Amino acid sequence: MSKLNPNTPVLVGIGVISQRQEDPAAAKEAIALMIDATRAAAADAGAPDLLKELEYVYVPQGRWHYKNPAGLVARAVGASNAATLLAKIGILQQSLMGDACHRIAKGEIAAAAVVGGEAGYRILRSSVTGTKVGETTDDGEPDVTLRPHDRMQNPAETRAGLSGAVDSYAIIESAYRAAHGWSVEDHRDRLASLYATFSNIAAENPNAWKREPVDAKTIRNPSPKNPMLAFPYTKLHASSWNVDQAAALLFCSAAKAEAMRVPEGKWLLPLASTESNYMMDLSERPLVGGVPGAEVAGKVALEAAGVRASELDFVELYSCFPIAVEVYAEALGIPLGRPDLTVTGGMPFAGGPLNNYVLQSTSRMGQLLRARPGSTGLVTSVSGLLTKQGFGVWTSALDASRRFQFVDVTDQTKAQVTTKKVLDNYDGPGVIAGYTVLHAGSERKRAVAIVDIDRDRRTVAYSVADRVMAEMESAIESVGRSVSVGGAQFDLR
Repeated sequence: MSKLNPNTPVLVGIGVISQRQEDPAAAKEAIALMIDATRAAAADAGAPDLLKELEYVYVPQGRWHYKNPAGLVARAVGASNAATLLAKIGILQQSLMGDACHRIAKGEIAAAAVVGGEAGYRILRSSVTGTKVGETTDDGEPDVTLRPHDRMQNPAETRAGLSGAVDSYAIIESAYRAAHGWSVEDHRDRLASLYATFSNIAAENPNAWKREPVDAKTIRNPSPKNPMLAFPYTKLHASSWNVDQAAALLFCSAAKAEAMRVPEGKWLLPLASTESNYMMDLSERPLVGGVPGAEVAGKVALEAAGVRASELDFVELYSCFPIAVEVYAEALGIPLGRPDLTVTGGMPFAGGPLNNYVLQSTSRMGQLLRARPGSTGLVTSVSGLLTKQGFGVWTSALDASRRFQFVDVTDQTKAQVTTKKVLDNYDGPGVIAGYTVLHAGSERKRAVAIVDIDRDRRTVAYSVADRVMAEMESAIESVGRSVSVGGAQFDLR
């Protein structure tokens, strides 16, 4: 008989699926991978009948076009009465796990599944081979659809040429580097070394997409196979989203787990789930290289879980690009020199299926926690352009005195921030607050800079001048340099 409160939420089933099929016609589509992952999670729990008991199925949006993917999963596994939820891009993946645990803790439901999956490699192979592949069509709508409440990008940023996530993250990286006084070249070495360490971890992760270690020099320097995307980021600094991966996590109450005879050795306790959903455009953030919500939500997560960062046995820092790792480590007080800042090996190497990597990382975290009884781990989550921040703390210690806590610190974060006014049309002098140089293949495409006009105002401008782009990729630090802006373009002064 468990000593836990009957409504204590526990993670009991972990299902991870991966396929690498060169023939896209023979490859399973995303929803099939999600269904397989859900069944694998139930098998992992030793309770296949738990699937029929599911009362809620959550799915984060991917590249696919299913209208109600949670409904497709629920029907396939026999949970025909489960409520269904679809979280659009811009919603933290941690929010889904936090909500499931919160509902269980309140006694609203007794069992839930959080499922996500992508077939990006299937899409890639379809394009490469010219083979058309289909996708299941479904009718109806989910019971709940979560959408972000605000835009992800300022019109001035779009006008200047920022379009992909790598563009904006590279700008944040430059501002962070300059704020810490690191030289351009030394910082590039730091990033390459960090991600080389990640690739070594991926090599030991049985669920990783790429299991061949990559050395720092290969990551740092552009090459035909590793082109520069947005200075200083090469392809190997960026998330690998052309992967066929799916993951499913099964949650239930302690009472339900006991009734379904799930062995306690499979149980994992969620200690805390925190999130900051305050949305700011990149260009209006008071510090281009700062993410206030990460510090607020991170500290609250550790406090709620009753653990210090130094006591964490395992850490998973979201790794779509290096700046996410750096910012989260600093917010939590975790040294960047710690050799295990990821349990998966990071998104460039373990694989970064669009909008459901946190399910992959939480799955790997769960596997490691089970293997070390009494251990504790932390998983971080990002949405948008480091727009939203989430933290989950987990343990394999079944301590009845520790209760799950779900905390939204959005209002607390907002109260600490005074945003900048961004001008869409500005001519005059300014100072670079953050920048990058965008590439197309082996060619420089344009430099884009967020420019401080004065204490309260900013603009975003670009340059296609070869001289400017070359200088901004040199060892000379361009953050803090004076520029002249006119007609949405800038020139170094």
